[in-house]
Amino acid sequence: MNPALLVIDVQQGLFAPEPRPFEADAVMQRINELARSARQAGRPVVFIQHERADSPLSFQSPGWQLAAGLETAAGDLFVRKTTPDSFLNTDLQALLESRGVKQVVITGYACEFCVDTTTRRAAALGYEVVLAADAHTTHDKPHLSAAAIREHENATLPGITSFGPRITSIPAGSIAFAA
Repeated sequence: MNPALLVIDVQQGLFAPEPRPFEADAVMQRINELARSARQAGRPVVFIQHERADSPLSFQSPGWQLAAGLETAAGDLFVRKTTPDSFLNTDLQALLESRGVKQVVITGYACEFCVDTTTRRAAALGYEVVLAADAHTTHDKPHLSAAAIREHENATLPGITSFGPRITSIPAGSIAFAA
């Protein structure tokens, strides 16, 4: 399937302040493991960074930077975005198409916003999607815990079949990037 790993919004301004996202350190560790595996197999690793003017996520501000502990390497790709959709008004699709990518493995922040929206858009664009079930996170909300939000996304996104391509949700440790 020629997969690529997408790492969405794992940034200082979202991961450093207290309270931190649910399982923040474990999620970053799983993302780092997936990224090492993808690189070893020669697959693209794409870091997607959200930005919003006059906020802690202003372009190139300390909060906009990737979260401490997130590993990058030469050859990794970087995409800037301004909406929950990592494809909207970005060069993500062109980057993936130029590398022959047919499947995306999605990780990052926030389960119910950018991860959800990007998963749906990727499927709508024809990509098979693997949601790394334990490598995306969010913060608790007044109405629902972050753990419950992640569980909900993992259970409901694979039920969307109308786009055509399959969406699956599996633990990061079960995801393999074929060489």
